[in-house]
Amino acid sequence: MSDPSICEQLKNLVASDSCGRGAASLCRPEIFVEAADMLAASTRVAVVTGFYVPSATAPETDGPPGAAVLARALESSGRKVDLVTDSLNLPALEACADVMKVFCRVVETPENVFENRPDLVVFLERLGRAADGCYYNMRGEDISEWTAPLDGAAVIAAELGIPVLAVGDGGNEAGMGNFHKVLSHKLPGFARCLSMINADVALPVDVSNWGGYALAILLSRHEGRWLGHSPAEERAMLEAMLAAGAVDGVSCKPELSVDGLDLDSHVQVVEKLRGLFAIEVGKR
Repeated sequence: MSDPSICEQLKNLVASDSCGRGAASLCRPEIFVEAADMLAASTRVAVVTGFYVPSATAPETDGPPGAAVLARALESSGRKVDLVTDSLNLPALEACADVMKVFCRVVETPENVFENRPDLVVFLERLGRAADGCYYNMRGEDISEWTAPLDGAAVIAAELGIPVLAVGDGGNEAGMGNFHKVLSHKLPGFARCLSMINADVALPVDVSNWGGYALAILLSRHEGRWLGHSPAEERAMLEAMLAAGAVDGVSCKPELSVDGLDLDSHVQVVEKLRGLFAIEVGKR
């Protein structure tokens, strides 16, 4: 579905480890190729997102935008999509889904993820349990009390033979268990918080939203038409999440930002992704 040239450029754009968290440094262009092939082979996709910030009693702004953009791209390419999160994170996801004009719903158990019979499960910025069975945020705080065990869908998917694609940026997300050993050495102070949940393909990026946007670009290239979103929609999603009570996961404050990066930073990534797509189409 894709080729190394665009995948190398996508890596440089969304997985350069510009945020210095370490996980993105493990990204390789080949992972984008593998992810593109998984998306191409799918017909019905479950997209799981949502990360709660207990100290702010609010969902965070990373995850829902990337999931909503990916969901619309999948739907636009003719696939069925089930966009889901738990009840605590629903306000942020609904805000983004409304902007993208896609439907989302609440699930509270991993079994619920399979209600619409997906043939691919995608995790995007969704916590994965650590070795002790607990869920930890970037500060090393145990937030299991506020985390529905939706990462268990990866285990069920493996039993059912359904492939799992995961996007994360810190190492504590579902699917990032693929990198547990190397990240434990790379981030010794955070090792006990790292996810043990694996995926068939795990995409480590700078900001999880950007990973979702990159997957939409891969779908766009496959379809030969733009399926991503616009800078205006990026702004609209952040504004809608803010109005719904979401906070930046780094600052824990209601700001027009994601992972400590202001709106302009994210708009620039969206513009660059669209420019990359235009160049790729021009080569055909």
